[in-house]
Amino acid sequence: MIGPLYVTLLADESANLFRSPRSVTAITPTVYRLFSTQCEWHSLTLREHHQATTLLDSNLTRRHLFLCILFPFALGYYLSYLARVVNAVLAPDLIAELSLDPDTLGLMTASYFVTFAAAQLPLGMLLDRYNPARIEAGLLLIAAAGALLFAFGNTTWDLIIGRGLIGLGVSACLMAAFKTFTVWFKPEKLPLLNGVILASGGLGALTATAPVQAALTLTDWRGVFILLAGLMMVSSITLFLLVPNQPTESTTKETLQGQVEGLRSILTDRFFWMIAPLTMLSQSSFIAIQSLWAGPWLQDIGQLERAAMADTLLITAAAMVAGFLIMGTLAERLARIGLPPILLSAGGMLLFQLIQLLIILEPAEQALSLTWLAFGFFGTTGIIQYAVLSQHYPRHLAGRVNTAMNLLVFVSIFLLQYTIGIIINLWPEVAPGRYLGIAYQAAFGFVLLLQATAFIWFSWSYYRHKQIRELNDR
Repeated sequence: MIGPLYVTLLADESANLFRSPRSVTAITPTVYRLFSTQCEWHSLTLREHHQATTLLDSNLTRRHLFLCILFPFALGYYLSYLARVVNAVLAPDLIAELSLDPDTLGLMTASYFVTFAAAQLPLGMLLDRYNPARIEAGLLLIAAAGALLFAFGNTTWDLIIGRGLIGLGVSACLMAAFKTFTVWFKPEKLPLLNGVILASGGLGALTATAPVQAALTLTDWRGVFILLAGLMMVSSITLFLLVPNQPTESTTKETLQGQVEGLRSILTDRFFWMIAPLTMLSQSSFIAIQSLWAGPWLQDIGQLERAAMADTLLITAAAMVAGFLIMGTLAERLARIGLPPILLSAGGMLLFQLIQLLIILEPAEQALSLTWLAFGFFGTTGIIQYAVLSQHYPRHLAGRVNTAMNLLVFVSIFLLQYTIGIIINLWPEVAPGRYLGIAYQAAFGFVLLLQATAFIWFSWSYYRHKQIRELNDR
């Protein structure tokens, strides 16, 4: 049901997304050439783009919106998220075959996030200067090579390097989409569009649960990564062939020094640092737990068998898909009546912290699935702040501001995922690969304390920011 709902939402919303209003009149030869060659928008200037989106029939607009922009990026981010979280289900197999302890497993899985984070700042400058789809297409080939190395690796270092290459290769999948959306769509539609593309990542998280568990009856974890490598190659080709070039006027002509100066202006801006700590820690905590430690917690503390664990992770991922779609839509619509997305996101992140507290206190068996469903749904709320940043800064800085935020998030994911493993490993095993509840409570409690501190910082900074704006408006 999720797939048809997702496509229906795209069809319903796409008619209102383009920057220019649409009126149906005679279609010019330029516009006719556009649709007679499917996605060949490569020669359009910004003026011609406005002309095309003004004149085209709405049905054609929806079809090409989905085929040429949303679908290619959605496929890339789907695979990115699948690769990110698949180790949560594969962890028992990796532990058994390679005799990994928790901190080694955490390091191996987190190496994805190290290379991902390292790519973000240079990636931001590239996205602001060149076609994001071409950049993502090239990087996905690196991800495919990493997946193959992981699949055929025989040592821990083979897997660490392979996982690192996957992280580097998918590092543009979300940010390239966000940058492309700022070029082709209205600013007020960004929360909704970001939610749609993030929902495709949620579908990847769904695939990484019960479907991957079912696939293990036909192949092993190595076969899963071979298949993933092939899909990454397909995604690279899809991006290269389908996504149009940006309008020529939207491509920045900044020098390298100018781009660095633009990045510096973001990193020294109070507004960025008002948002960054809470968003960084909320998103990194969610991903660090969901992509690895949720599975072991459900087995060790929830006392679930392998199949039941995968089903619970499936529920969490389904809730994440719903969260991305609902929160993106809600942010756009509440903004119309005066509630800014920044506050909706902050409120959701506070609820997310309360849910983590419930997990730390070990919910009753009857509430286990509901608790992890809420974890998946409210764990998405921090992502709204990416749209807030895109709306606040000039469009030519969109790539840099989003990748700067992403850098902080993914450095934090690496540190938190690895640190959780270190803290759990401070307690002795109660059985091979199994740990005490107090070990998880200490690890997850540390993560929650960081988020609570960041929420206090955000509340104080937002109050000061609001006061300063009110003084300036007088």
